[in-house]
Amino acid sequence: MSDTLGFTAHDHSSCVQDALVAAQDACRARKVQFTPLRRRVLEILLENHAAMGAYDVLARLDAEGLGSKPPIAYRALTFLVEQGFVHRIERLNAFVACAHPGAAHDPAFMICRSCGKVAEAEADAALDRSAAQTGFRVEQTVIEAEGLCPACQPEDAA
Repeated sequence: MSDTLGFTAHDHSSCVQDALVAAQDACRARKVQFTPLRRRVLEILLENHAAMGAYDVLARLDAEGLGSKPPIAYRALTFLVEQGFVHRIERLNAFVACAHPGAAHDPAFMICRSCGKVAEAEADAALDRSAAQTGFRVEQTVIEAEGLCPACQPEDAA
């Protein structure tokens, strides 16, 4: 799980299809409903590797005739976060599709301050080791780092 998506070239249509299949399979196994609306919200977030606010998602749903009331988007996003298909980026007050749906992991997010793309990687285990030395048990870790992706860095920055 050490790979990142968002800043690297990859087969995006396969990426989207794999995430949708993983979500559908997980919902079936957990006996929870992967409704057409929930699926569409996930598809919207999978379209690119950028975080989107709930109102941005709602605007897309409204434009497609799927609803214009904020609770519609928030309920779908809450479900997707609870199921591990989407992460909430606190710094941006936004949501991004999980790069590793269905896998238990502590994500680290690299957020490009220029283009808004978000890459997800596995958080480093150094925090767990430091916490263990103090007797603290980490239950959840989310790391958010802001900077410039390779495409947005000046050419002379090496």
